[in-house]
Amino acid sequence: MTVLPDDGLSLAAEFPEATHEQWQRLVEGVLRKSGKEVSGAAAENALSTLLEDGLTTRPLYTARDAAPDPGLPGFAPFVRGGRPEGNTTGGWDVRQRHAAADGSAVLTDLENGVTSLWLAVGDSGIPVSSLATVLDGVHLDLAPVVLEAGAEVEPAARELLRVVEERGVAPEAVRGNLGADPLGHEARTGQSYHIEQVIGLARQCADAYPGLRALTVDALPYHEAGGSAAQELGCSLATGVAYLRELTGAGLSVAQACAQLEFRYAATADQFLTVAKLRAARRLWARVAEVCGAPGQQVQHAVTSTVMMTPRDPWVNMLRATVATLAAGVGGADAVTVLPFDHALGLPDAFARRIARNTSTILIEESHLSRVIDPAGGSWYVERLTDELAHAGWEFFQSIEKAGGHAAALRSGMVGERLAETWSVRSAKLAKRREPVTGVSEFPHLAEKPVVREPAPEPPSGGLPRVRRDEAFEALRARSDAHLAATGSRPRVYLAALGPAAAHTARLTFAANLFQAGGIEPVTEGSFADSGAREVCLCSSDALYEERADSVAAELRAAGAEHVFLAGRPGQYSGVDAYVFAGCDAIAVLTATLDRMGVS
Repeated sequence: MTVLPDDGLSLAAEFPEATHEQWQRLVEGVLRKSGKEVSGAAAENALSTLLEDGLTTRPLYTARDAAPDPGLPGFAPFVRGGRPEGNTTGGWDVRQRHAAADGSAVLTDLENGVTSLWLAVGDSGIPVSSLATVLDGVHLDLAPVVLEAGAEVEPAARELLRVVEERGVAPEAVRGNLGADPLGHEARTGQSYHIEQVIGLARQCADAYPGLRALTVDALPYHEAGGSAAQELGCSLATGVAYLRELTGAGLSVAQACAQLEFRYAATADQFLTVAKLRAARRLWARVAEVCGAPGQQVQHAVTSTVMMTPRDPWVNMLRATVATLAAGVGGADAVTVLPFDHALGLPDAFARRIARNTSTILIEESHLSRVIDPAGGSWYVERLTDELAHAGWEFFQSIEKAGGHAAALRSGMVGERLAETWSVRSAKLAKRREPVTGVSEFPHLAEKPVVREPAPEPPSGGLPRVRRDEAFEALRARSDAHLAATGSRPRVYLAALGPAAAHTARLTFAANLFQAGGIEPVTEGSFADSGAREVCLCSSDALYEERADSVAAELRAAGAEHVFLAGRPGQYSGVDAYVFAGCDAIAVLTATLDRMGVS
């Protein structure tokens, strides 16, 4: 048995302390082997990753990267959480979303781990007249209800309060949010509704329902339009400030106005960025509240991102949602909604809802994620990223304020233009597969059996666009599907493997994945003449290309090949029309290929 020293000395005390410069020299040696002659800070920069908003993730963080003091959990600036105990008392609020008038599904969720309800009401969901039926059997003093009703917020809120009163629920026991969000609705639809009805609901909640909030500051429209994390933060701050101005102008105190707001953010599979975003959001709102002279505890509702969801290979969405939920929990969200894996396909079925709610349950009950207060606290990387993201978010917020406030920035097109610029840059990375989408742009499965769901109500439109990471590849796959339906087969490309498996396997696999991402079936068996393909891709090592690429390309052309690709970096090979390689514009390559094949 090893006996640890009890003299207070570290087990590493006898070893010399490693310096940052020593680490950099080791990095230089590794990069030199790959052909990169860089030294010092340049070596470290070579391993850094550029994020959106001008942020950079470095390969190593040390104590010298320490950020400003984040404070203690439950205390300003609330970076480490809004409550001293965090989510340790019972985990976060597991909030399930429902957009169909299915009371049995609502009760099933509540009986199996869900702790609050998020109901889409009105034209894009449950009819207001059906609200009482959907809530039949729901203990409204135990299960908070959050509404999302768009322009129908007032009738929906009145109906909910009528049901509460009819069932004899004590006003102080009512929890939830009436979901008023005129600026969020305008961002979604391009149409506004009068703030007066919102002020009336806020005053009623402040006077009679201390546990019920009237307004939601929903940042999802900006995330779903392709915005960055900092832009999402900036838009949420600008919206919150606009609501404070309206509420205080109508006679509510700053404290009362702040207590009427709940903030909604997207949680993505970029784990650390989500953690940092939620922590930065609390810090930023604490600063706004401090300037206004009120408590600054921000109540957060995190929702797994629809931008990352795919209708192709939807099972992978379970994995994305799990990482996003973990990030939301670690980031300190008060409530978390896991959208079902089939959300992009229509109304979720019972299995999908079960998996969604159990995702939170496993992380809370089995992984004990909520038993640690601010698990990311003290991480040099997370603290630094939180600080940098907070500054970037504040900068975007200031640009909106300089444009006249959030309403003016929306109506002038300033917000939409900035979001579109961000999405354009990200789209280029997606097209080049620098940001892979598993099951779509990477490792697609052409023989996958489509998952079919009942159509969901059409979401509101007319304002900011809704984007998805897979949309460009989805359009290509849809062309292939139409071709399959019309002809009985998919467009094909023949992969010509040169030399032994050791020479061609890597590039053969790469080419097969690339073409399948566009719905083009790769043929690897038999001869080109028997493949039914008109285009071909050579796959081998650089050495074998030097020996055989020209002659093989000529033979394939003589056999009827109309277009010859080569999997590898561009070279000078006669008979080769185009080159495909890691980092090439896959969308451009695949679009041109389908066009040549006559696939419309």
